[in-house]
Amino acid sequence: HRQAGAAAQPGANARNAPSPRAHAPPDGRGLGAVRTVAGSECAAAWRVGDLCSATARCCCLRTARGRRTRASSARRDFHIRILLPTDSQLKNARIECSWHLKKILHGYRHILKQRLHSCPDLVSFVVELKTILEIALKNTQELHVPWPPEYYSCLVRDLEILGWNKVAYVDTGLTTIKLKAEDSRDRQHLITLKLNAKYPTEPPDCIVDFPVQFAISWMPQDSLVDIHNQFLAALESLKEFWDTMDEIDGKTWVLEPENPARCATSRRIAIGSNVSVNIEVDPRHPKMLPECYFLGADHVVNPLRTKLNSNMHLWDPEISLLQNLKDLLEIDFPSRAVLEKSDFTKDCGICYAYRLNGTTPDQVCDEPRCGQPFHQACLYEWLQGLPSSRQSFNVIFGECPYCNKPLTLKSSMKKP
Repeated sequence: HRQAGAAAQPGANARNAPSPRAHAPPDGRGLGAVRTVAGSECAAAWRVGDLCSATARCCCLRTARGRRTRASSARRDFHIRILLPTDSQLKNARIECSWHLKKILHGYRHILKQRLHSCPDLVSFVVELKTILEIALKNTQELHVPWPPEYYSCLVRDLEILGWNKVAYVDTGLTTIKLKAEDSRDRQHLITLKLNAKYPTEPPDCIVDFPVQFAISWMPQDSLVDIHNQFLAALESLKEFWDTMDEIDGKTWVLEPENPARCATSRRIAIGSNVSVNIEVDPRHPKMLPECYFLGADHVVNPLRTKLNSNMHLWDPEISLLQNLKDLLEIDFPSRAVLEKSDFTKDCGICYAYRLNGTTPDQVCDEPRCGQPFHQACLYEWLQGLPSSRQSFNVIFGECPYCNKPLTLKSSMKKP
C-alpha cells in the first residue's frame, strides 16, 4: 500500500491503517515513533520530509501494536512529542516541538485544538497533523526550499575578506547581516543587508538610517566589500548634514523629536517658554536657509517672523546653520548648560500631559496674560464640543478653556 498522498487523508482512523509487516516501506524511510512512557503518558516523535510535494511522492504511515506510528518523506524532518494525560483523553493532550516547527504552525493553533477534540484516537490526529503541516509548508515557501550550497560558501568567503570586525550581526539563517562603519567624525553607523538565494548574482536589499535614498551599484562579481565601500562613501557625503544636526542637538533644547534618528531632518527648537521654531534642513545643502515654522502665541512669534524676513539677506553659507539662525532672529537660543528642559515643557491645559501619542503642545493661547499651551488634537476636540464654537471652511472658532479669550484652529491640523 504505497499510494501517493495516502497518508495525508484527513479523518483516517486506526481500523484502516495498514499493518506494519504487510506494508512496511521497502526503502526503509519510515521514521519516528509513538510509544508508552511513564505508565500512562504517551510520547510521539514524528518526522515529516518534503511535504509540499506530497501529491507527487510517497508518504508512508504505519501503525503497530504498542501504538507505534511513523510518517516520512525525503527532505525535511520535524520532531514532535505528544503527551497524553492520565485519563488518556486526546482533547487534553499537550504537544511539544521545536521552535522551528512551532513557528511554521503558529497560524494553525486553533485548527490543531479542533483536531485534538474531534479525532477519535492518536493515530488519526497524527494523520491530521501531517495534513495541516503540508498546508503550512506550502504557505511558507522559504522554510522548505533549500538554498544552494554555493550561496553559503560565497557569503562566508565575502565575510572573511571584509573582516569579521566589521560585522555587527548575522542571523541564524545567514540571510540578514548588519555591517558597521565609522565616519570621519567617529560616528557609528549600521547597514542591514537582506540577502536572497541568488546572491551574488543579485544584490541584497540595503536598509540604512539615512535622510536620503541609498542605492548601491552592483555587478555579479561584486561582494560585501563593495557594498561596505559604497556605504562609507555615502557616510562622507552626509557628514556636513550630521555635523549641523549634532550642533543643534548639543547646543539647544530640542523638543521634538525626543530621540532623533540619523534620518531625521527636522528639529523643533525651544526659544522660550511656550515659544519654539520648527526647522526642516535639506540634507544635501545643510548650510542653506531651512524652512522655518514658528510655534507660540502671535504676539511673540510675529516679531520673530518679521526679523527672519527682514534679515534673510544676511544668511551666510560659510558659517553654521545654528549661528545663522541666531544672527537672523537676533536671539540666543536657551543654553543646555544653564537651563533645564523642564523650563520649556509645559503640560497641555486640557489633557494635563506633555506628550500625547508622540506629540507635544504646539498651540498657545494668544492672550499675553494666559499663554496656556495645548495639543492640537486636544484643542480641536475641546472646540468641537463647545456649543458656542463655529466653523468656517477649515477654521474652527472658539474660546480658550482658561481665559475665555477667542481661539482659532485650522481643522486640517487635527491629528487623525
